[in-house]
Amino acid sequence: MTKSAFLNDVARALRSKGYARNTVRSYVNWIRRFILFHNKRHPEELGAEEIESFLSFLANEQNVAPATQNQALNALVFLYKEVIRSEIGRFDAFTRAKVGEHLPVVFSRNEVASILHELSGDA
Repeated sequence: MTKSAFLNDVARALRSKGYARNTVRSYVNWIRRFILFHNKRHPEELGAEEIESFLSFLANEQNVAPATQNQALNALVFLYKEVIRSEIGRFDAFTRAKVGEHLPVVFSRNEVASILHELSGDA
């Protein structure tokens, strides 16, 4: 079975489970990236250790957001559970993506005064 035929099977399985078109596209893309990351080895040859290394790579080298890493994880869980029908065991030793620190924007008194000065009209 060629890689594209395999990914077509994954897409078919996702659609049969009622996944949205965008989710199908995203999951297939993550599975394709997982396969390419492991030098085009078939996922049946890979397991928990390879999943952990891929997810850690996403966090450490690609600096993906936690939601992005979770989407990749969910795609791989679907792959092994629903398509390959293989028990991949426990895998939780991967680096979790970090939540970015979002600082609030605070204006100085002078900036507030400048903004208010530019306003016109009646309240």
